[in-house]
Amino acid sequence: MANTDDQFKKVISHAKEYGYIFQSSEIYDGLSAIYDYGQNGAELKKNIREYWWKAMVQMHDNIVGIDASIFMHPTTWKASGHVDAFNDPLIDNKDSKKRYRADVLVEDYVAKIEAKIDKEVAKAAKRFGDAFDKEQFLETNPRVVKYQEECNAILKRLGQSLEKEDLADVKALIEELGIADPETGSKNWTDVKQFNLMFGTKLGASAESAMDLYLRPETAQGIFVNFLNVQKTGRMKIPFGIAQTGKAFRNEIIARQFIFRMREFEQMEMQFFIKPGTQVEWYDYWKATRLKWHLSLGMGKDNYRFHDHEKLAHYADAAADIEFKFPFGFKELEGIHSRTDFDLKQHEEFSGKKLQYFDPEENKNYVPYVLETSIGLDRMFLAVFSNSLQEEDLGDGKSRTVLKLPAVLAPTKAAILPLVKKDGLPELAQKILEELKWDFNVTYDEKDAVGRRYRRQDAAGTPFCITVDHQSLEDSTVTIRHRDSMEQSRVAIDDLKSLIEKEVNVRYWLQKMNDL
Repeated sequence: MANTDDQFKKVISHAKEYGYIFQSSEIYDGLSAIYDYGQNGAELKKNIREYWWKAMVQMHDNIVGIDASIFMHPTTWKASGHVDAFNDPLIDNKDSKKRYRADVLVEDYVAKIEAKIDKEVAKAAKRFGDAFDKEQFLETNPRVVKYQEECNAILKRLGQSLEKEDLADVKALIEELGIADPETGSKNWTDVKQFNLMFGTKLGASAESAMDLYLRPETAQGIFVNFLNVQKTGRMKIPFGIAQTGKAFRNEIIARQFIFRMREFEQMEMQFFIKPGTQVEWYDYWKATRLKWHLSLGMGKDNYRFHDHEKLAHYADAAADIEFKFPFGFKELEGIHSRTDFDLKQHEEFSGKKLQYFDPEENKNYVPYVLETSIGLDRMFLAVFSNSLQEEDLGDGKSRTVLKLPAVLAPTKAAILPLVKKDGLPELAQKILEELKWDFNVTYDEKDAVGRRYRRQDAAGTPFCITVDHQSLEDSTVTIRHRDSMEQSRVAIDDLKSLIEKEVNVRYWLQKMNDL
């Protein structure tokens, strides 16, 4: 566990040191679970958002995007069920006075058993070498099978208890498993209680006439209430999707794990409206499509897995998470949910307006079913950043810290470095910078020895370093260095744009989805 803790601490400190993430209002000691994105973080976040938007909206003829407001009429949240049922099961430790999410305590307990499975797999892989068959080992090794059965049984019971709102059994499960307060080791727990996560606020000039509002806890409802507006003005035919990215707010009591769980966060959601009865095929389609999007970034197939929900929301007939292996274990990154016709029917009932689609082929009206894909942009940022941060042994007692961000997402695509600060090299380097910045986010760096500048750009995640030297003045060539391989080659200044373009172009990366 210590290793993963150390790795996570490195992620957090590196994110600050290289201008990716800062504690919000840090000079005033900050706010818990609220973060600001720095100069590099804002770029990386924007690039992830654009990579999602292009794959989701631009590459699909039948998906369009909207940007709904954060404030919505309060009845929206009554209709969606958030006023009555948007709760987390909380438990307090009587000795430490600390509050925890009961389900997370149980999931963390399961994660420790899963870590034991990983340890057994690693030992066996070392023992058997190339002959090791991981799948067979997971299915046949008695100790691993026992661990897996234990995990499944615990999660199944937790899911069933939460579904039935049997909070007494959730507490009983915590006690039976001997789960202790992570900070003090105390097992002296209160009963489990539900806590609503919505932030309330008021709209109006005076206290008497002000209307009670909520900061939206998700972006999906803005899509549902605009279903008819988009369908009619866009002349959309089913099946079609509406996508949106934007801020959401949840009063998380146990906000933790850096930007993994925050009180103010950003979602990237798409609601796909379909004919009732076709949800199984579309559910399978979007599960496969979304996983391909993740895999196109080249962060390793073994770092992803599907987790089917034991506990289904009352409106869903299928739900799965794409989980990613963060430094603290496999956790939810994206959800794919078959929501049936719950959302539109609820808004029909509460608004008194018909939210239906006239199907010319069927010659009838119906309320469409909905297939949802929902990913946290901040979680995706953390997945990309933590996976990319690596320490490399270069031999001879040397090492380097390198942030191997997918080049398409990297904040800065290239750094232009004059070898020395004289002889006309800075002027030529600046000229190259001025030319390239029309197409890419590039930077200029002339401070320190060139080797030290390479290391600085490696740690910041810049895919290319372009060094201008005395030969450049003679033959208009420069040295281009690749971050990941550290290989260097001599290229013509005129070829730089096409060389960088090939490596960082969204098209080049997204086309990989077709090959997966």
